[in-house]
Amino acid sequence: MDIDPLEMVEPEGQAAAKSRRLNAAVAISVALLASFMGICKVKDDNIVQAMQQAQADKLDHWAFYQARNLREELAKTTVVQLRLQAGDRPVERRSDYDQAIAQYEKLAAEQAVKKDELRAQALADQQNYDSLNFRDDQFDLSDAAIAIAISLLAIASLTQLWWLYFLSLVPAGFGLVMGVAGLAGWDVHPTALVKLLS
Repeated sequence: MDIDPLEMVEPEGQAAAKSRRLNAAVAISVALLASFMGICKVKDDNIVQAMQQAQADKLDHWAFYQARNLREELAKTTVVQLRLQAGDRPVERRSDYDQAIAQYEKLAAEQAVKKDELRAQALADQQNYDSLNFRDDQFDLSDAAIAIAISLLAIASLTQLWWLYFLSLVPAGFGLVMGVAGLAGWDVHPTALVKLLS
């Protein structure tokens, strides 16, 4: 029995048709993934802007907190000084000191209340930032996974290997899940992977 080497080679028409099907599948996949990436990129950019605003708000609120804290401490110090000075004064002059002491005690109390409000606002800003960062991580993972998938798709098209095309669908699927989670606000977050990459 003789082996004919030509029987092992696919006819020219079958190979060309198989190649066209793979290239078409790759082209459609790349177009869909790139379009989805573009949509996610717009949303991610908006989230990054909101994160920057939340960070700026937090810093402003902490700065105002410190200013209120200084005002409170200054008013308390003034109260102490006025009380010490009032002790050396005649009784008829102490009423002026008592009025000043009451005024500065009131100022210190007002600053303490305003300071606590600013502290609460700064902590809320931090929570807002953390929430936005959670979604930003989802979009970052989506971008990375889809970029890996597109790279694998390019290699699949060059090598004409279908198994490589199907392998590229794994990171593509992960990227799609993370992107949809970011767009829909789902609570999907592979924390271990995010920590590894950060």
